[in-house]
Amino acid sequence: QLQLVESGGGLVQPGGSLRLSCTASRFTLDYYSIGWFRQAPGKEREGVTCISSSGRTTNYADSVKGRFTISRDNAKNTVYLQMNSLKPEDTAVYYCAAREITTVQAMCAMRYDMDYWGKGTLVTVSS
Repeated sequence: QLQLVESGGGLVQPGGSLRLSCTASRFTLDYYSIGWFRQAPGKEREGVTCISSSGRTTNYADSVKGRFTISRDNAKNTVYLQMNSLKPEDTAVYYCAAREITTVQAMCAMRYDMDYWGKGTLVTVSS
């Protein structure tokens, strides 16, 4: 079964950092744009950041610009989300998704269905 798997979530204090990873089971991510999305309790899922298949183009939500960085290592078949200066409002379940044909802007805006979703990893920012 083809799937994405997220890891790296946990409990962190405000101002702290976490790095999430998204890896693929049984397929290569090389040809896919990858996005990180999050859903907080009682809120809709939102796009956080997306990266093109080449890694040359990225898109960030205004709320995370300057704090979060997306990157990919195609040799390891993994996409990373480095989260710094975390705030309580960053608390959410974080999901990664893959789509083969899209712009990063359209992907982060969730204009189209994703090809694959992971099951999510919980990030809790609290003192």
